Amino acid sequence: MFEVKDIAHLEMEEEDFDTVMAADISFTGKVRFVKPLMIKGKMTGSIDATSDLLIDSGAEVSADIVADRILIKGKVKGNVHGKHLVYVTSTGSVNGDITSAQVVLEPGSDFSGNCSMTHNETGETK
Repeated sequence: MFEVKDIAHLEMEEEDFDTVMAADISFTGKVRFVKPLMIKGKMTGSIDATSDLLIDSGAEVSADIVADRILIKGKVKGNVHGKHLVYVTSTGSVNGDITSAQVVLEPGSDFSGNCSMTHNETGETK
């Protein structure tokens, strides 16, 4: 089981990510990836991953998201499913439902939706 301390893995520097969608990029479509991804720009569509996702402060994502661990510092509009962890920082916002084994909403974060805690990757509710 991942602990909240495991979020440090997602606190890597930009150069530590295999792929970074820069702040000046706007993308529409479906994104699939297997290595960690950092989004700094704007993205609309859907995200389906078997790895970690960092949505940086200033990023705007309008998509349903599935990933292992998700760190949200920017804005997300859509449903978010973290297989292990969804962490929304004080600068982050989510307008949609969150489903994960572990959910952290820092003071100051903005969340509008339903939250379901699961205890395994199949999505079984606790």
